[in-house]
Amino acid sequence: MISTTQILLVATAVLVLASPTSALEPRAQRGYTFALTNCARCHAIGPVGGSPLKAAPPFRTLHERYPIDDLAEAFAEGIVTGHPSMPQFKLDGAQIDDLLAYLKTL
Repeated sequence: MISTTQILLVATAVLVLASPTSALEPRAQRGYTFALTNCARCHAIGPVGGSPLKAAPPFRTLHERYPIDDLAEAFAEGIVTGHPSMPQFKLDGAQIDDLLAYLKTL
């Protein structure tokens, strides 16, 4: 008979292994953390799902609008155009590299 503890251990392992960030290299992991902290209120930041704010494009579709590497300049100067309710962000060089590394995983 399978115990509750065994079921919980298996469920935890499945969740950890299925996590979109479990296999990310460190820069991309930091970029994901930045996106989760600063962007996920409006944008879908993962490989599936819709954005909480309809006007905010899902991160997985940004490459359809812009070459991802071209976003570095906008991140450095401060994004002032975006969806109407988007706050202005100005990222430092390390944050830009991290966020771009994460966007390239989507």
